[in-house]
Amino acid sequence: MNYIEILKTQLQGMAKGAIEILPSLAIALVVLIIAWIVSKVARSIVDKVTARTNMREDLRSLMRTLVKLVVFLIGFLLAAAIVVPGFTLGGMIAGLGIGAVAIGFAFQDIFENFLAGVLIMLREKMRIGDLIEVEGVLGKVEHITLRETHIRQLSNELTIMPNSMLFKNPVQILTDETVRRNEVVVGVSYDTDLEKAQQVIADAMKTVDAIVEDRPVIVYAQEFGASSVDFLVQWYAQSAARDLRQTKSEAIKAIKKHLDAAGIEIPFPYVTHTFKEKVPLGKEPGEAAGN
Repeated sequence: MNYIEILKTQLQGMAKGAIEILPSLAIALVVLIIAWIVSKVARSIVDKVTARTNMREDLRSLMRTLVKLVVFLIGFLLAAAIVVPGFTLGGMIAGLGIGAVAIGFAFQDIFENFLAGVLIMLREKMRIGDLIEVEGVLGKVEHITLRETHIRQLSNELTIMPNSMLFKNPVQILTDETVRRNEVVVGVSYDTDLEKAQQVIADAMKTVDAIVEDRPVIVYAQEFGASSVDFLVQWYAQSAARDLRQTKSEAIKAIKKHLDAAGIEIPFPYVTHTFKEKVPLGKEPGEAAGN
């Protein structure tokens, strides 16, 4: 048996087959390029159509991505059918067989994040621009894709979080409403007239312009502290993080100013030192003092 001749014949057959399939490959490549161009055009059309509606930005992003995927998938199937004339989607799925199970396990996280991304975009809550807190990350939602969500933290770091974490874990949406409650604890000395202190604090809060007027301001005597009687002061302000901090700062300054004007002390902790007298062995404390 001449192995060299057999190898030569096989190589010639492979080369002939490759040459014969070149036109089909070229046509398939052209189909893929056309599909890519059509997906771009379809995405721009979706952008123009959805821009005229009140659709949320995350839903618009979902529509763009799905249209692009569908168009490109159709192009891929057409290209595959050109290269392999007997190719069908059903045949491809059937041909995968057990391999599909292995691929499913290998890409489990990707599929999970993809599905979570779709569900996140479809639900009403948590939109782009919302301030959220999840798994210790506090920040503003900048971008949502089908796999991950970009969260800009208040300290300006960008956190890229898998969608499955946002879907499985509790998410606090701090800007779900336009206003949010804030509070501060104020301590006054024990010799203070508490009714007077309560009124002074309430009057001070009336001077803070940033407080939402149609929500109540609450001033309650809350507890007996180590060196003060503590009042809990609650109010409502705009829910943006900067607004909350600014309003709290103004409230603290106003309360301090009014308490000082009323002569009401804001005490600091007192420390009392007790020195124990050292008594010599065999003597009573009084005898040691007499010596």
